[in-house]
Amino acid sequence: MDDRTKRRLFVGFATTLVSKAASTVIQLAQVPVLMHYWGATTYGVWLLLTGIPTYLSFSNAGFGQVAGNEMTMLMARKEQDAALGVFQSCWWWITLVMGIMGAAMSVALWKLPMGRLFNINTISEHDISWALFWLGLSVLFVQLELLLQSAYRCIARYSYGNFLKSGLSLAAFGAQLVPVVMGYGPRTTAMVYALANITVTLILCVMVKRDIPWISYGWKYSSFKEIKRLTRPSLAFMGFPLGNALNIQGSQMAVNYAMGAHAVAVFGTARTVSRLALQAVEMVKNTVWPELSIAFGAGNMEVVRTLHRRACQIALLMSLSVVVIVALFGPTFLHKWTLGKVPSSPGLVGLLLVVVVFYSLWSTSSTLVAAINLHERLATVYSFATGITVVVTYFAAKKYGLFGAAGSLLLSELIMDAYVLPASLKISGDTWGGFMGAMLHYPQSLRPGALRARLRRRTEEVEVELEERGAEEIGSEK
Repeated sequence: MDDRTKRRLFVGFATTLVSKAASTVIQLAQVPVLMHYWGATTYGVWLLLTGIPTYLSFSNAGFGQVAGNEMTMLMARKEQDAALGVFQSCWWWITLVMGIMGAAMSVALWKLPMGRLFNINTISEHDISWALFWLGLSVLFVQLELLLQSAYRCIARYSYGNFLKSGLSLAAFGAQLVPVVMGYGPRTTAMVYALANITVTLILCVMVKRDIPWISYGWKYSSFKEIKRLTRPSLAFMGFPLGNALNIQGSQMAVNYAMGAHAVAVFGTARTVSRLALQAVEMVKNTVWPELSIAFGAGNMEVVRTLHRRACQIALLMSLSVVVIVALFGPTFLHKWTLGKVPSSPGLVGLLLVVVVFYSLWSTSSTLVAAINLHERLATVYSFATGITVVVTYFAAKKYGLFGAAGSLLLSELIMDAYVLPASLKISGDTWGGFMGAMLHYPQSLRPGALRARLRRRTEEVEVELEERGAEEIGSEK
């Protein structure tokens, strides 16, 4: 890899760290606040309400992510007009789908008894419908945000896009907490949350146009042919939000049907604590994703292999390190974090941490497949694995309680590990021997002793430079 790529990776990792820190702050702050003002049962209801609309996230058929990959590979080949054509085509398509899905959602919420359907009986049907409307509207607008961030990704300024989105997300979260503290319930909180996120999307629209002059929101370069070409990989991308929804919200719904809303609060908060280790994995993934698209678009397979190997190596090492820390301090933190309303549950947290370790390897490796739009089979396998796991989670929770629910989550991770790694090695032209050898080998430059030596040499160089500047200044004064 050249120095420019390494510099982008370093800056990208730093801003991704800020982004993940922001999301961690949001996760950690909302639980004690909502637990304090609402109690465990209403908080469990809020988890269910926020989870249901996430299924709308695959309504845009993945055009935002696919467009980002395609635009990045096109810009790596200096094809700016083609990249603008992808942006404009996907912009109008996503806007059209948002309108259709928003209308369909409104009719469904008006006609169907949502509380009875989702086994929620602690707040009124009226409040449930309105909360779901506002939360669903927020999810729909996120689809445009993905496309807007892709514009920064295609010009290798993804680090700036991540930093900008993190700041805006923190502001939206702060706005969401205001009605909670003022004594309002889920309905009003959902409305404020949605309005704040819509405002974030509008701000991003203005920022993208200001920062990337060649991006425009017209239709001069858009075409139905472009939409048709991207439809198949975009439809395949639906499997990821669907699989994520099944993995997180689906498992929570399974626990809810098997054990009730209070059990969801215990399961959901314990899982949130365990998933702190996933932040390390996501940082690595988000950092290398654009660079994999750039390297593959330019045909540089050596860089593709190096990025894939190092990403898997670093993600596994970081996740194991965080898992150890969470295993030691997580249970106590869980009890205090929830203001004593959730037991420390060391066994439950431990089981969920085992799931995280198996997740870290396949998830990082899958970035290569997804970053170059060769993800169709991957998305299908992921949806199948998480769908099967939701069914198993219900029966496991029914028979063995929350320990059974936590243990059942291993099923999807094992299925994905068995599929993803061979697929990624085939794409990158790598071998099992080369990959495993790279996983066990750390470059001399990354070892602690070498890092200390480099720092010491750099400190000495700076001292010499300062002495020379001081001597020059004294000479000039004379």
